[in-house]
Amino acid sequence: QVQLVESGGGLAQPGGSLTLSCAASGSIFSIYNMAWYRQAPGDQRELVARITTGDSTNYADSVKGRFTISRDNAKNTVFLQMTSLKPEDTAVYYCHALSDFAPPGAVGAWGQGTQVTVSS
Repeated sequence: QVQLVESGGGLAQPGGSLTLSCAASGSIFSIYNMAWYRQAPGDQRELVARITTGDSTNYADSVKGRFTISRDNAKNTVFLQMTSLKPEDTAVYYCHALSDFAPPGAVGAWGQGTQVTVSS
């Protein structure tokens, strides 16, 4: 199983930037489709961005044009570059990994989450 550890969260001002990192260990990183989710208090966890093993990307409409997901397979790390941050981006951000070989309905692996707070 792959283990995931997020880092890079913190406090940012509206319009500011943060870059989140998710370091993977314990498995072959290149076979995993990676994603960032976020969850604000009282809300459901939502998909923010994903990147496949083939480097295809998808973004939630709310972050499109502002966030960029990327991966460095040599470093076993996925990144989320966040720019033009808004208060509504405030949430706990979670890294997620799902193997190309996972069976239907598989949960995949989750990181512990990192808090992002956007406020003046």
